[in-house]
Formats: sequence, C-alpha cells, structure tokens
Amino acid sequence: MSAPTFTKAGTKATSAVTLDSTVFGVEVKNHQLLKDAYVAYLANGRRNLAVTKTRGLVSGGGKKPWKQKGTGRARFGSSRVPIWRGGGITFGPTGNENYSKIISVKAKRTAIRQALSIANTEKKVSVIETFDAKDNKTKSMVALLDKLGANRNVLLVADNKTPELVKVTRNIPYVKLVQAKYLNVYDVMNANHIFIAKKALDEISLWLGGSK
Repeated sequence: MSAPTFTKAGTKATSAVTLDSTVFGVEVKNHQLLKDAYVAYLANGRRNLAVTKTRGLVSGGGKKPWKQKGTGRARFGSSRVPIWRGGGITFGPTGNENYSKIISVKAKRTAIRQALSIANTEKKVSVIETFDAKDNKTKSMVALLDKLGANRNVLLVADNKTPELVKVTRNIPYVKLVQAKYLNVYDVMNANHIFIAKKALDEISLWLGGSK
C-alpha cells in the first residue's frame, strides 16, 4: 500500500513510500466508535463559560412586594423569584459542569486507525520528505502548499513542532499543524489533505501499528 510521496520542494519523489496496512488499511467496522472519539475530542476541549444567576444571586428583591394577605393576589416574598421577569434562573448552568468524555486508550487508537484508513481510501493522505521552514517565511509554506495542490483544510503531521514550523503555519487559516503523537480523529476526519513527514510516519507506525 503506497501513498503519493513528495520532496521537501514539493516535487514528485522518484519512489513512493509504503504505508503500514495495520494503520492505514484497516477495515472500518465500528462507525459508532469513530463518532464517540470525534465527540469526545470536542467535549474535552469545551470551555465552561456559561453561568446564570439563581434568585439568591440576583440583586434587589429584598423587600416583600406586597403584604401576605388581603390583596387578592398571590403571595410572594421577593420580586426575584424565577417566575417573575428579572428573577433568578432555575437549574441554569453554574460554571461547574463537567462535559468531558472518557474513551479508553485502546478504543482511541482503534478510532484513529479507522479515520486514517478512511482518509487513505479517499486519497487524502500524502507523504512528504520534510517540512522545510528554515527561512521562517509564511509565503514559502503557502507556495509549497499551492504546488502540492492543497488550499483547503490542510493537516500537516510533523515529527516535531519546531518554533520555525509553528511560525510559518500559524497565520495560514486553512492549515493545522499537529505533532504525530497528538494525532486525533477530529483533525483527520475534517482534513481535505493530509501531509505526513517521513519521520512522523515512522512514529505513527510505531505508535499505532500492530495490535496496540
């Protein structure tokens, strides 16, 4: 099983790299596992920002609106009860909710193998010799991607996220750089083009290959 292989200049390599069939060629039997891993990634990155005030936190309402008896109206002790406009919120988010989801290491690795296999079947996976970022120029990376025909939802998988590589990719809106050992289902499933450095490919095979 081979993949399109390119040099660091973006030209076609003379020989194609062989992909590990235990990582990029597995049969996808459990689509629910893919969904669970995808949702878990989003849930675990969710910031808990929503907070509402209960009746005890809303300002005002200390005085009883009217006397208990004799008015013909319902009895109320505060104008900040939840059923009044401007009152507190019942059962609203407090900021302490835990939205994280747990998936076992084995299940997570299986899901990543399946995602990579789907991407490879759809001809999204390519191998590149290395990502050359020595000139520290974003336009050089943009030119390389244009040469590779990648201009939408590009995932670059490197063996090491060097400061130079981070610098030349962080301002390209359609590019995401990820280190091989932090590869995840969400990034793989959302990418239209996946370029894996040769050294990163070795790390992925070592990490996900076989029956791990």
